[in-house]
Amino acid sequence: MHIGIAGAGVLGRLLAYLLTQQGQQVSVFDPADGPTGRGAAGWTAAGMLTPTAELECADMGVFNQGVRSLDLWSQIIPALPGQVSFSREGSLLLAHRHDHGSAQRTVSLLADKAPHDYKPVSLPLTDLAQLEPDIHGPAMAWMLPHEGLLNSVETMIGLYEGATRAQWHWGQRIARVEPGILASDSQVWEFDHVFDVRGLGQRLPDAPDLGNERSCRNVRGVRGEIFWLHAPGVRLHRPVRLMHPRHRVYVVPRRGDIIVVGASEIESEDRSPVSLRSTVELLAAAHSMLPALSEARVVHTETNLRPALVDNLPRIEQEAGLTRINGLFRHGWLIAPAVVDEALAQAFNNGPLIRS
Repeated sequence: MHIGIAGAGVLGRLLAYLLTQQGQQVSVFDPADGPTGRGAAGWTAAGMLTPTAELECADMGVFNQGVRSLDLWSQIIPALPGQVSFSREGSLLLAHRHDHGSAQRTVSLLADKAPHDYKPVSLPLTDLAQLEPDIHGPAMAWMLPHEGLLNSVETMIGLYEGATRAQWHWGQRIARVEPGILASDSQVWEFDHVFDVRGLGQRLPDAPDLGNERSCRNVRGVRGEIFWLHAPGVRLHRPVRLMHPRHRVYVVPRRGDIIVVGASEIESEDRSPVSLRSTVELLAAAHSMLPALSEARVVHTETNLRPALVDNLPRIEQEAGLTRINGLFRHGWLIAPAVVDEALAQAFNNGPLIRS
């Protein structure tokens, strides 16, 4: 089969990688100027694989997709070319003493929703010091077992390099998607099947007003912001979330003495650079739990929009010759393999292509 893919973000690259591994002929189209063009939301992400933590705002469907995806990532990532970081050492929830009440409510919510093996485990500060000796300041800590972390930049590159048999059409903005057809403003391509994974690109300017209808076309952008800090000597081994009054601030380690700091979500479609307010609040929150960051250098800031539907849940729309996927919200890296596997099974009427 000849398969066309509109969009080269996390979903598009996963599809291209898995389909070429199956021996399919694949063509991918994206408006970015090359494989490292930073348009897709997947670049602006910390790469946290934290299904239990996401239960604060997600349902059990997302949780189950996240658990399955952790197993799938553990198969996919070791097979990718190059260095692609991946770990499953759990994640940490932290809170300062003055946020005790709200933190306990959040932890109770997670404990009520999560299955037994995934429930938060209270950590005495002596145990926290053994796990993460550079964390100081928070008065409460919980371990979320089985959770993980990948390097989103390395994985985006690895998925592309692992799908070299695909034809990659960079600088091609797809303006129209129909069953078996992808079209730019000047050219039309025909395929046996097409996948539309353009995220916000599915919301065409002339699309009808869908109101509260749950549709891949009824997509909005949710702003994400991240900071890259160069912090030689700062020891951090797993993703950390600080339960902050205004934000769920996350801090994650990366190769090369990089620490990534970000906010989970901001309801805005503003793509402008990071604001002074976000800079002060997020970095102060990170410093309040990792004092060793005081001499870190801000080497990169980034903003992007994550595609979300009205209920913040993912959606697959399937018809003969066309599959649309959208609405991964802030869960993109967490659930992408399970969502892609389900979409492939629906499109080609077979069982899962990835065996966990």
